[in-house]
Amino acid sequence: MNKAPFSVRLGRTLRSMIPGLLLLLCVFVAALPTGLPQFADVTPFLSLMAVYYWGIYRPDLLPAVVVFLGGLVQDVVTGGPIGLMALVLILVHAVGVSQRRFFLGKSFPVEWWGFGLVTLGAGVVAWIVASLYFVALLDPKSIAVQALLTIAVYPLVTRLFTRASRAVRPA
Repeated sequence: MNKAPFSVRLGRTLRSMIPGLLLLLCVFVAALPTGLPQFADVTPFLSLMAVYYWGIYRPDLLPAVVVFLGGLVQDVVTGGPIGLMALVLILVHAVGVSQRRFFLGKSFPVEWWGFGLVTLGAGVVAWIVASLYFVALLDPKSIAVQALLTIAVYPLVTRLFTRASRAVRPA
């Protein structure tokens, strides 16, 4: 039986929810209307960044079921094919978790390089699945731009995740 006071247990529970809440925040921020024409087509994959980061640093706090649900929410919010981002994010999560040992303790450029490879692979998977869904060969330019913007923005976004990870460290 846990002897910690209720407030301590509540605090731990809320801190453990930070990665999942950040994933949802990324989904909603990326879906915000900007008023810029075609900007939605090239908005960085913020959710992919969250899944990759937490998959490496705290996979225990961002389980696959949360990743899957976050992907479904993204599909619904953005009007994309239902299950597309859920699939892509689950694959990214699996890569992050499986390569965790390799990336832990490495320099940020190594992590960024790995993220770049994962993002390009995720972009290709998304393009193929979307093309199959729409039964048409989609123009790959927008997904390529989106992937490159995602890779470019990753260092900025991970600064926020790094600050948040300090709050979820075990006490």
